[in-house]
Amino acid sequence: MRSGFFEVEQFRSVLKHLPVDLRPVVEFAYLTGWRIAEVGWHGPEQNVLYSDVLLPEAQARRVHPPSAPRTVAGVPARLPGGPDVRYYGEAMSWEDQAENWLAWARTPGHDAYWSYRDAFFPLLPAPGRRTLEVGSGEGRVARDLTARGHRVVGLDASPALLRHAAAADAGGHYVRADASALPFGDAAFDLVVAYNSLMDVDDMPGSVREAGRVLEPGGHLGFCVTHPFMDAGRFASREADAAFVVSGSYLGPRRPFEGTEEGAGLEMTFRGWCYPLEAYARAFEDAGLLVETLREPVDPRDGVRQGRRLPWFLMGRCVKPR
Repeated sequence: MRSGFFEVEQFRSVLKHLPVDLRPVVEFAYLTGWRIAEVGWHGPEQNVLYSDVLLPEAQARRVHPPSAPRTVAGVPARLPGGPDVRYYGEAMSWEDQAENWLAWARTPGHDAYWSYRDAFFPLLPAPGRRTLEVGSGEGRVARDLTARGHRVVGLDASPALLRHAAAADAGGHYVRADASALPFGDAAFDLVVAYNSLMDVDDMPGSVREAGRVLEPGGHLGFCVTHPFMDAGRFASREADAAFVVSGSYLGPRRPFEGTEEGAGLEMTFRGWCYPLEAYARAFEDAGLLVETLREPVDPRDGVRQGRRLPWFLMGRCVKPR
């Protein structure tokens, strides 16, 4: 018997009594090692998966449709935004900016992602068994991974962004969860992707540690973060030759970041954390991950001269030793 699950015969018996459209995702959950108490669909989108994580002290081992909401270890079973949304994770740090981010991220060519993604995806290994994207947001990275042949599970803390991701990706799987307490079994994935999310989560070292746990031996973590040095200062003006000024300290504990950007009639407030490079390196080290590749790509956009002097992003790939 697998921990937190029915035996195979019991599982198959339960599966027969579930709605037909629910069976594939429950079976997927079982096969990939989820720790599940309840599982179901959220609302009309039909592909936002929720589950209540079983903590070690939990006794119930049930898989059933969402007819009887409940609370697990004091975690509320419902949040505003839909009757069947289960919350079991990170604070909704992006929820208040969800609509702004949707417009910002889905306007082609508007932000740096559209230019930098071609530097990132070649760093990832070929599609394998299953890919987890941590901090999937409205789903553009997950969709790009799927287009490249990956079988993707997208994970985020924002219910609104997950609903938008699911609506744009009818065949996708999306999960609401805390990046530092992933609701998956050990070695459930051969690739974890964290594209510009590690600097936004509440617990970066814990999130990296969890990524390492759910990776199979030989699996990889692909990451992109705002370059730690770029986070430490700013250019004095928009001129190409403007001085880059570090007014505070690059070293030391993490520093909160908040800034509002405007352009093309859009506005977005970004919030997160600034870390020195050593903080990321220590998180990888503590998670038992080895850095295989680091890149500081030059800004490929025409007319962005400052990005040709200093890197805006740091990209890399880690491996979990066999």
